[in-house]
Amino acid sequence: MVAIADGKRHAAQIVKRLKAAYPDARCALDFQSPLQLLVATILSAQCTDTRVNIVTKDLFGKYPDAKAFAAARPSELERAIQSTGFFRNKAKNIKNCCRELVEHHGGEVPQDLDSLVKLPGVGRKTANVVLGTAFGIPTGVVVDTHIARLSRRLGMTRHSDPVKIERDLMGQLPKREWIDFGHRMIAHGRRICVARKPKCDQCPLDSICPRIGVADRS
Repeated sequence: MVAIADGKRHAAQIVKRLKAAYPDARCALDFQSPLQLLVATILSAQCTDTRVNIVTKDLFGKYPDAKAFAAARPSELERAIQSTGFFRNKAKNIKNCCRELVEHHGGEVPQDLDSLVKLPGVGRKTANVVLGTAFGIPTGVVVDTHIARLSRRLGMTRHSDPVKIERDLMGQLPKREWIDFGHRMIAHGRRICVARKPKCDQCPLDSICPRIGVADRS
């Protein structure tokens, strides 16, 4: 891993190059409201964003607000989201989450981390996604599988635990970069720094990447 004294300089170079490579990176989930993003993020666990977007296209028409989700019949909601996997648990979380929104937040998604993480099915990652992407509030760095993998390869962390990875990234990155950094790392992880065979010869970070855990290309 990069020495602590050099960590912020290394991170600054990564931010600069990712910004040039992915200037328009954005959340891959389709949404038109904070509630829709919250539901879509819950559905995205162990599921591709592409599949979630297919499902939510009809789902959001059938359940237009938190009140509708809270009143949904469990069996109908389960059928509607079945193709996202783990659908029974996801349906339960969405319904209970929206019930909490209706009963305690006027049917609106709260704009603070503490309130969000108390909702059923909402962890720190989901809360960071919603606050950063829907509200532009940088409460932390989203750590999904791509960001976890890339952060280790780039020497930004030694950890595998998302909470510890996020702590390391927050310490190296300016707060103003937290939201966009997440979008750009995810885009890079999908296009170039893929899990099994990263395309190092096409990577804008190649000259500054220690390639930790990556097999020698020679």
